[in-house]
Amino acid sequence: MEFINQNILLISIVVISGLGLLWPMFARSGKNEVNPAEATQLINREDAHIVDVREADEFAAGHLPEARNIPLAKLADRVSEIEKFKDKPLIVCCAAGMRSAKGCGELGKLGFSRVYSLAGGVDAWVGAGYPVKKGTRNK
Repeated sequence: MEFINQNILLISIVVISGLGLLWPMFARSGKNEVNPAEATQLINREDAHIVDVREADEFAAGHLPEARNIPLAKLADRVSEIEKFKDKPLIVCCAAGMRSAKGCGELGKLGFSRVYSLAGGVDAWVGAGYPVKKGTRNK
């Protein structure tokens, strides 16, 4: 007990540092986010499908290979296009991750069980050095 009393400042720093290191793990646990490497694993190992919720002009400027473009505002109206993938992993992406998180929530309400938001969006994908395709062709 004497050791603790004499070293309370040091012990406090150790505890706070440990919590700071563990925080990202706890903060992420409530979100279905995947980074570009995890997304690639889902695509390769589990045949995940990609839904890009950006507008058509953004999609045409550069998108993940094999992505299907369904703008966020039209997602509920066009859900029939991806209905057959309800039990497969779906990776939802946008420019930086904000719209994709909303898209994941909407797809979850529509009965999709395995939806993931690409953390950092297409920007993170490009930043990690992964390829993009240009054009408007939907899969």
